[in-house]
Amino acid sequence: MAHGARVNRPKNPNDRRHGARSGPPRKGGGPRGVPGKGGANNAGGRRGPGGRKPQGRDTQIPDPNLPKRDGDRIAKLLARAGIASRREVERMIEDGRVAIDGEVVTTPATVLTSLKGVTVDGNPVGAPERTRLFLFNKPAGLLTAERDPKGRATIYTALRNALPADTPRLMPIGRLDYNTEGLLLLTNDGEFKRALELPSSGIPRTYRAKAMGKVGQNDLEALFEGVTVDGVHYGQIEANLERRSGLQNWIELTLTEGKNREVRNVLEHLGLQVSRLLRIAYGPYDLGDLPRGAAVEVKQGEVERFRKALSRERAK
Repeated sequence: MAHGARVNRPKNPNDRRHGARSGPPRKGGGPRGVPGKGGANNAGGRRGPGGRKPQGRDTQIPDPNLPKRDGDRIAKLLARAGIASRREVERMIEDGRVAIDGEVVTTPATVLTSLKGVTVDGNPVGAPERTRLFLFNKPAGLLTAERDPKGRATIYTALRNALPADTPRLMPIGRLDYNTEGLLLLTNDGEFKRALELPSSGIPRTYRAKAMGKVGQNDLEALFEGVTVDGVHYGQIEANLERRSGLQNWIELTLTEGKNREVRNVLEHLGLQVSRLLRIAYGPYDLGDLPRGAAVEVKQGEVERFRKALSRERAK
């Protein structure tokens, strides 16, 4: 990280200090946290236009009569070890790339108590490291992928210069489009990655968009009810018109789904042309004044507090 760079990281998931940001100042700022039930400092307690409160999510309660399973599914263990996300691990198993003591694993439902004897592509899998989390200010013009068949630069090109040499393999939490910039979280823990990406976790993502065209606050508030564009339904979006100069608008949007090109598609549906898009927050983490192309690691204690808070909310 460049000398003097600073990121405002939370003492806990529901206590975030806002840092300096590019673009106009945020209107009516306040901390965002992991989803929960009420409280001004919690994303779950925020209300939309007219005092309407977002609907809660359904949860599944484990059957207490079922016997407890000794161990975890191999896909979950490999994701936790940083091999890949659970879904990617399942694909690896389908392709016959995972084995136990030389025998190819045929189902991701295989239950193990450890990764002893497990190999991926013939390479032994080590014990999981501690969960680590990094904040990266992604510049525009980088692909959120490990490699590109077209030869375009990826985030890993920039990360080679932004991270210490001993940094473990990191996976992006969610994606940012090629021309979208701003906050991208990275972790070595595939299970943690999955928990932060799932729409059911309700983690808020906040973007700031510079867009040309005519739009009013009433148009943006209508997005709170969700909108369908070209057959794709986008859920609840909190949007505010922060500043307007002629036909140029700065708009802040907070959403929890993160579907492909969601912000651009929704704003284009309103007749706007997006010329710049930045993600300025993900869950309790702000972009702050982290320099473009720089990365910083979140302190271990903060990561653990966030993980525990997230686990509690998902268990409700």
